[in-house]
Amino acid sequence: MSRFQLLTDAQWSLIEDLLPARTGKRGRPFQNARSMVEGIIYRHRCGIAWRDVPEVFGPWQSIWTWHRRMSADGTWDVVLSRLLAAAEEAGIIDWAVAVDSTIARAHQHATNVTRETQGAGSNYMNLAIEPPDHGIGRSRGGLTSKIHHLVDGHGRPLVVLVSPGQANDAPVFEHLLAHLRVPRQGGGRARTRPDRVRADKAYSSRAIRTELRRRGIVAVIPQPSDQIAHRQRRGSRGGRPPAFDAVDYKGRNVIERGFNTTKQWRGLATRYDKLAIVYRGAAVLRAITLWLTPLSDTP
Repeated sequence: MSRFQLLTDAQWSLIEDLLPARTGKRGRPFQNARSMVEGIIYRHRCGIAWRDVPEVFGPWQSIWTWHRRMSADGTWDVVLSRLLAAAEEAGIIDWAVAVDSTIARAHQHATNVTRETQGAGSNYMNLAIEPPDHGIGRSRGGLTSKIHHLVDGHGRPLVVLVSPGQANDAPVFEHLLAHLRVPRQGGGRARTRPDRVRADKAYSSRAIRTELRRRGIVAVIPQPSDQIAHRQRRGSRGGRPPAFDAVDYKGRNVIERGFNTTKQWRGLATRYDKLAIVYRGAAVLRAITLWLTPLSDTP
């Protein structure tokens, strides 16, 4: 196999019919849409400039434009939804999910935004709208972005969001859970409720525990020391400590290993894209490739 052929025939057949045949309504049809997708993968895997994408994939301007439009109109999300539906039908989704985030340092090419818009907030709810701060914020590591994942029990992403690097994890949790929707191929209501949620101490809040309890989802979340001390100071009024399965919590490491796999793409480990929707589109595409492997091996 050529080093420029990044998808197998079986993997390409799973997504081919969901991708547009041209860059726009009046654009010229592609001679090979597969090479365009592989060009996008190659660029983010290597972390190179768009204009340095090898000519074997086609004009770099067309590749960038195609990726930009599919990231904005939700095409990559539709492809991921199709794969998740197939995975659910095949019974390979483990619904003991985990949630966390990872930091990506923003390269200088991604940070040429005006001072007035930096730190202005981010739009988690409407993924098609570019946030005013482009999903870049200043944290201890400088200008950074966060990739938030909600993954299945094997560490494969079910939901992908992007926020500024200084954003707290807990407020994003409700948006991750709200975007969890896996269609059923045989018809019927899409699945939106996992069996349990594994998360670290950053997600230990009364609001999160209350919401999970209301929906009948088991919370596997340890309490931080300050919350434990506060409850103990209140004595009997502090109530009982929340249930916590320390053995089951060991399964949370799948999301850490999943981030290691995701960041094998250098264009995700370091953010080079100015637009948050383009950067998030690449993160969703990475999730797509992670699901293509088990689905293409399923008989």
